[in-house]
Amino acid sequence: MLLSMEGDAVTDAPASAELSTAQIGVSEALAAGTAGIADCGEARPKRADAIKNRQRILEAAEEVFAAEGVSVPIDTVAERACVGVGTLYRHFPTKEALFEAIVRSKLEELIEMARVYADGPDPEEAFFSFVSLFASQVSNKRDLMDAIDAAGIDFKARCAEQVEELKGHLQRILERAIAAGAIRDDVCADEVVGLIIGACHAAEHSDLPEATCARMVTVVCDGLRRRATR
Repeated sequence: MLLSMEGDAVTDAPASAELSTAQIGVSEALAAGTAGIADCGEARPKRADAIKNRQRILEAAEEVFAAEGVSVPIDTVAERACVGVGTLYRHFPTKEALFEAIVRSKLEELIEMARVYADGPDPEEAFFSFVSLFASQVSNKRDLMDAIDAAGIDFKARCAEQVEELKGHLQRILERAIAAGAIRDDVCADEVVGLIIGACHAAEHSDLPEATCARMVTVVCDGLRRRATR
């Protein structure tokens, strides 16, 4: 499937072979794509339908990759998202760019929620609510992350800035809870992240009931609470 230009619009055009990553030849930094470049040289705002298509592709890709692995043909993602393959490639010119966009999207969601909880009126409730949300995201996306890891793709370096921002917000949430006397004062954000991820992974790779992950996270949270001294 090749892409053809008709005026300012990009349409799908059949070809004898699929476009390879080398043929697409664009940087992953442009994975999100743009609607085009205006005559003045400034990027045009994305049209509403383009934004919706991008989100549909991301959601479909999460489901498909988690269920069938990252080796699934890109046409399957396009079909699940109800868009043409050309539309998918316009937003995500390589499969790796699509993987990266998924990871970044999940991180941005967590960062936005962390910002909200960092300013919550009740520091204790904010901390445990965010920990619960984080655990839910880790658990729900585990199949997808395992599939990406199995493909030998490592986005730690590319997403390092977002990861550090997330940890920074979590550290603030944690420090407020410590100051309020709700959390023990000898833990840091990195340790909290490690404990939650460890509990989720252990629960998912055992033969225990489905609710075990939530229970193990609760046990971890109980261990983080500051106990009254006698």
